[in-house]
Amino acid sequence: MPELPEVETIARHLAPVLTGQAIARVDVLWPRTVDRPAPDVFCAALTGARVMGVDRRGKFIQIVLSTGQTLLVHLRMSGKFAVYRDGPGEDKHARLRWQLDDGAWVVFIDQRKFGRFYLVDDPREITGDLGPEPLSADFTPAWLAAHLAQRRGEIKPLLLDQRFIAGLGNIYVSEALWQAGIHPQRIAGTLSAAEAERLHAAIVAVLRAGVENGGTSLEDRQYVYPGGGTGQHQDYLGVYDRAGERCPRCGYAVERIVQGQRSTYFCPVCQALAKA
Repeated sequence: MPELPEVETIARHLAPVLTGQAIARVDVLWPRTVDRPAPDVFCAALTGARVMGVDRRGKFIQIVLSTGQTLLVHLRMSGKFAVYRDGPGEDKHARLRWQLDDGAWVVFIDQRKFGRFYLVDDPREITGDLGPEPLSADFTPAWLAAHLAQRRGEIKPLLLDQRFIAGLGNIYVSEALWQAGIHPQRIAGTLSAAEAERLHAAIVAVLRAGVENGGTSLEDRQYVYPGGGTGQHQDYLGVYDRAGERCPRCGYAVERIVQGQRSTYFCPVCQALAKA
């Protein structure tokens, strides 16, 4: 599933295509792609609306409209956008598309059908429960230390909880914990202030690097740019999806465990778990 760097990259690619353009036509090709409102209401409300800007909140793309409404898009497992200048394209996995007043078609393609669109008056209707943005001024070492202190669960599942911190996912949490030298099964509330500060720095660093490198495109190529390109951050991963390979820091073999039905990658030497 695309995480903060991937969603940020897609939003940046969509912004120059959409901003300032009016939506001339909307086709919902698979009704369940639209979570709210009903598809016919959705199409009527979007038609004629002008895009004022494109940004991101957590893992949601936010498209601000001239009507005062906001269109939120969650890509989920396999959602992606394509932009066509000569017709709407013929992808069999196209679920929704709209034509802009300059003639371009923006098509949402989603092989697994989990992606969702939400047209709302207030984006907080969908995003109101999200935690702080980890690249914002609100996310500080002191905030992280204070909010870890009373937590009794394992650190990795906590960091994946979007209500705790928005935008983090399996790739960048594994990488941040490795950079910080913290075992993914460590109980969150046992981290010292120094460890929390180290983890904060690692989270910010891996996300900034992910954005700078255009996100992570794995071998399944589910994540691609609207123009068809791919991210490059997979070339800079330390442990994610590298079970059995050598840790870039100590040379010991990277291991894989399962937490909450998700794969976790870590170095048992650099991220040693102290015995009780």
